[in-house]
Amino acid sequence: MKKTLGLAVATTTAALVLTACGGGATGSTTDPTAGASGNAGKTITLWLAGTDTPKELRTYLQDTFKSKTGATLKIEEQSWGDLVTKLTTSLPDPKNTPDVTEIGNTQSPTFTNVGAFSDVSDLYPELGGSKLLQSFVDVGSVDGKQYALPYYFGSRYMFARKDIWKEAGVAAPKTLDEFNAAVTTITTKNPRTIKNFSGFFLGGQDWRNGISWIFANGGELAKQENGQWVSTLADPNTVKGLTQLQDLYRNASKAPADAKDQTPWLYVNDADEILDESGNVTGKTSLAAATIMAPGWAHWSIGDLKDKDGKKVREWNDAKFSAFVLPGNDGKAAPVFAGGSNIAISKASQNQALSKELLKIIFSADYQKKLGGAGLGPANTDYVSSLGDDQFAKALIDSATNSKLTPAAPGWATVESKMVMEEFFSKIRDASDLTALAQEYDAKITPLLNLK
Repeated sequence: MKKTLGLAVATTTAALVLTACGGGATGSTTDPTAGASGNAGKTITLWLAGTDTPKELRTYLQDTFKSKTGATLKIEEQSWGDLVTKLTTSLPDPKNTPDVTEIGNTQSPTFTNVGAFSDVSDLYPELGGSKLLQSFVDVGSVDGKQYALPYYFGSRYMFARKDIWKEAGVAAPKTLDEFNAAVTTITTKNPRTIKNFSGFFLGGQDWRNGISWIFANGGELAKQENGQWVSTLADPNTVKGLTQLQDLYRNASKAPADAKDQTPWLYVNDADEILDESGNVTGKTSLAAATIMAPGWAHWSIGDLKDKDGKKVREWNDAKFSAFVLPGNDGKAAPVFAGGSNIAISKASQNQALSKELLKIIFSADYQKKLGGAGLGPANTDYVSSLGDDQFAKALIDSATNSKLTPAAPGWATVESKMVMEEFFSKIRDASDLTALAQEYDAKITPLLNLK
């Protein structure tokens, strides 16, 4: 369940290629369950991204689909790094398109706005309707019609060294101001006299976690005005959040200026190893932070190192670590960026009816509960109890209740691919005039937001 936090995104040129998807679907729309035996020779393809969907869930989908329709479900795993590029070239081609595909939630607008996915508005009520995660529904919708629906969510919350918070004499925060003050105090006291120690490890380019402070102060990254998207970094509410972030960068975090949001848990463990994509050790770390912010599944990577069945694993230690939701200004959960995926039917698929049957299985109570059992937040909020009742499940659910996504602008993927947000965030710490800096980047981002 370790999804790469910085999802790959399409370039403007790649997004433009998708305009070829604008034609109507030509696949079968007859009831595929009316005569399951007639589907025995048919196969549809589902693309899943990364390893987040475990093998047992994939097998369930294949077996259930076969039993229900008589057809075969072929599942192909795509890497997150290559997903958008492959979709860009495959979706317009009826011979090579996946019938159904998983896609990162923030990537969805790139494809929905160019007509790459089938309209599933007719199925929306049956698949969960208002019970589905609204922020995910919104980024998969255009002009009130649904094209990409939520697959699963993974929200972000705080992981702390409980022992160090106690040594610094700092209590658990109830508001955002209390959190900011607490991690600053811990940095100043540095009870174990660790070099370059952070009360809160926040990378200089870590905008995905940092935007929580913007949202918590009522700010937005962008909004629509007269049918066009406009960047709003210089909005007074956004600047208030940026001001808090600047204070954290200067007084609470010693994280590198070029650090993003990958693997922050390395710095709350007593000792850990930095691995490359092949699993090779490229460096070692030691305790360097009292607090980090990460998606819920990060708890599997936090804890004491133990040998179990011949493998080295992390074992959570309640005496040493704690997990809690970032509090907002009102004491409730702060709005945080929600990770996760959407799922959609390719408009070029020749198997529209069978693809809709697959969606019905995915959004069924049985499969939604299986997602929760695997630690993935179910798309349907009726089934979040399947996540369990431990501190991690509670934090995941609580943080997701007020979570937000990036703007559903057609060109947001271009903003990400050009790494404009990383560039902007890297300048926050040393900016002498945050409003002027924000205005500079509003001018850069606004033209990109409306690209299709």
